[in-house]
Amino acid sequence: MAVRGGGAADAPDWLIALPESDPELKKWLAAFGQALERLGWSENRNVHLDYRFTPAGAHARDLAKELLALQPDVVLAFSTPATAAFQQETRTVPIVFIGIADAVGQGLVPSLTHPRGNLTGLTMYEASVSGKWLEMLREIEPQLARAAFVLNPKTAPYYDFYMRGAKSAGPSLGIEPVLSPIENDATDIEHAITAFAHATPKGGLVVPGDSTTNAHRDLIVSLAARHRLPAVYTNEFFVTAGGLMSYGVDWVNEFGQAAFYVDRILRGANPRELPVQAATKFVTALNVKTAKALGLAVPPGLLVAADKVIE
Repeated sequence: MAVRGGGAADAPDWLIALPESDPELKKWLAAFGQALERLGWSENRNVHLDYRFTPAGAHARDLAKELLALQPDVVLAFSTPATAAFQQETRTVPIVFIGIADAVGQGLVPSLTHPRGNLTGLTMYEASVSGKWLEMLREIEPQLARAAFVLNPKTAPYYDFYMRGAKSAGPSLGIEPVLSPIENDATDIEHAITAFAHATPKGGLVVPGDSTTNAHRDLIVSLAARHRLPAVYTNEFFVTAGGLMSYGVDWVNEFGQAAFYVDRILRGANPRELPVQAATKFVTALNVKTAKALGLAVPPGLLVAADKVIE
């Protein structure tokens, strides 16, 4: 999204790695708009918003150029591909990012507390979150031996960030984490998950945040069900779509927090003066219906810990 200055109106621009029609995205953008309004900015009155959508990072750089040509006062980027596209195109226009796993490791900022350049925003996790996902799999399937981390290295270049955490936590849980790379292609995704399922009698899936897996959520959920693989996702919308369970950031809260960065920048703050903020609100979701279909007994502790339960 871009926020452009023009007469009485300032303007932000959004570049979002999800389809425009995504029902979850609509809720997140509504939260952003409501938070912005509480801070004194109202669309069509004193702020103008432009949006572009890049499912699985498609044409991200071209869309970033298109938005920057509108001369925005600040741009917002959701996902690593979207943020990287803006970073390649401008070193002056303020960029607020959301949905970044490893901002320092990806070279977006040199430090979370001192961003220094024209980028700042919100990060999702520490690497230890991988251990949390493995613990959830172990809890619901005590015999689990291997867990495939399903992601696209091109749209999730931070994958080693998650794998480091998984390899650290895996031995104590008796789970071997393995990388199962995919491409932005339904046939390739089906092949990767099917191959893992056939090679691993007691296996499970971990699906970290990735614009490719987000775009193919229905396919991944259906493949997990077909091969009877317990799976944990980072995004709640996978569970709503029939996935087993998830643990991840509250995106409604994250998009609302992004409005505070936009407000500060529109009022004259420099991005280099605004520390990158770590996520503070997380959501655990559990689909009991899916657990029953997989023949899994839901442990009481996991049920109690769930913020959202689908019966």
